[in-house]
Amino acid sequence: MVSYLDALRWLRSLPDFERTGEFAERPDVAPVRALLGAVGDPHLGRATVHIAGSKGKGSTAVMAEAILRAAGLRTGCYISPHLHRWNERIRIDGAPVSRETFADALARVREAMPGVEAAFPGRAFVAFDALTVAAFVAFAAAEADAQVVEVGLGGALDSTNVFDATDVVALTPISLEHTQILGDTIGAIAAQKAGIITPGAAVVVAPQRESALDVFRAVASERGARIIEVAGVCQLTRTSANGEGQEFRLRTPRGEYRARLPLIGRHQLDNAAAAIVACEELAAARGLEVTADQVRTGLAGVAWPGRIEVLSRRPLVIIDGAHNGDSAKRLIAALREHLGLGRATLLFGTLAGKDIDAMAEATAPFADAVFVSGWASARAADARAGAEAFRRAGAEATAMADLPQAYEAAAAYAGERGAVVGFGAISFVAQLREYLLGIESDMILLASARE
Repeated sequence: MVSYLDALRWLRSLPDFERTGEFAERPDVAPVRALLGAVGDPHLGRATVHIAGSKGKGSTAVMAEAILRAAGLRTGCYISPHLHRWNERIRIDGAPVSRETFADALARVREAMPGVEAAFPGRAFVAFDALTVAAFVAFAAAEADAQVVEVGLGGALDSTNVFDATDVVALTPISLEHTQILGDTIGAIAAQKAGIITPGAAVVVAPQRESALDVFRAVASERGARIIEVAGVCQLTRTSANGEGQEFRLRTPRGEYRARLPLIGRHQLDNAAAAIVACEELAAARGLEVTADQVRTGLAGVAWPGRIEVLSRRPLVIIDGAHNGDSAKRLIAALREHLGLGRATLLFGTLAGKDIDAMAEATAPFADAVFVSGWASARAADARAGAEAFRRAGAEATAMADLPQAYEAAAAYAGERGAVVGFGAISFVAQLREYLLGIESDMILLASARE
């Protein structure tokens, strides 16, 4: 029996782009397909929604899973990255799998991996490959009826792109991200994301820039897939909003819905619309029924920590994984609209290589002051360079050596009546959440085991 701790140690022995930033070039995903074959092709045989995009794909995934679960299906959901614990990525019926289930699934992958690697000399598996295969192993063991699978990076060459046929592909908004890997234009990035489109799939496209739409339309046509553009075929109206969530009406070609979403930001309504249409298309493909009541029930129970999440009311502390300029603009819009904030003290931390200037320009007019933090990540961007970017954008900015120090300085500056908004890389937001809520992460578990 392999322990959870042993599973984590082995996982961390594999190359990991998320942890180190070292990207392994690959011409295809043939080794991952072979690894899946070695463990019995657990990704096949169930209804599938496959989701790619630059922004909102995780939110769309958890919403779609919640709706399908409310419709009576046993669900598997694979998301990334995790906030605090690795097993958060693999979910059965809306909850992270147990540590035992996670360890058992990885043990099966680990056992099969050497034989597959021998057939692909010069090709090494990475941590995300192992996690992806482990997720499908867990879904098969749980006899899931449907699976919602979020792409990790890109699409065409992502570890999740292992389906010859998919019921539904969902494509969330595209923006400039990972440009050294995916390309430096919206069109180039969209082409990578469109790589998950399979022949005959229903392709649900969230509101997009025209340059991304052009690519999606062309690829869908080429592969004989049917495209559904949410902005063109749906009517979406927000009926109320406050700091706890928002209510909306949605008319699609297949139905009408009224629902409450306990997430804030207009962009989350676009994500909800895409999730609903994806579930409609999955139900149509599989001869299932998804009712308006099930949609309402599913969405009402959605929880998505770290995404415009209020951690404290006095002082007001909000966190969000806004990691590029577009996301930062949406964050500020949501803070103004839902929480009535005109300004706030910002706490910021991001990864090296991110477009800090774009995030600074989007948020500097909102900032009373900015505290840019160093934090526990091999990929953390230099806090001094980050502070300089905010100064160029016109904000008062201070670089701090570590996250606790930076938070305490930001909180003292804001005072009890002010607001602190912590944003940036999702791993930065996770560490801030751990500090404020006293959460013990897997990083702490691993560190304690070494002592």
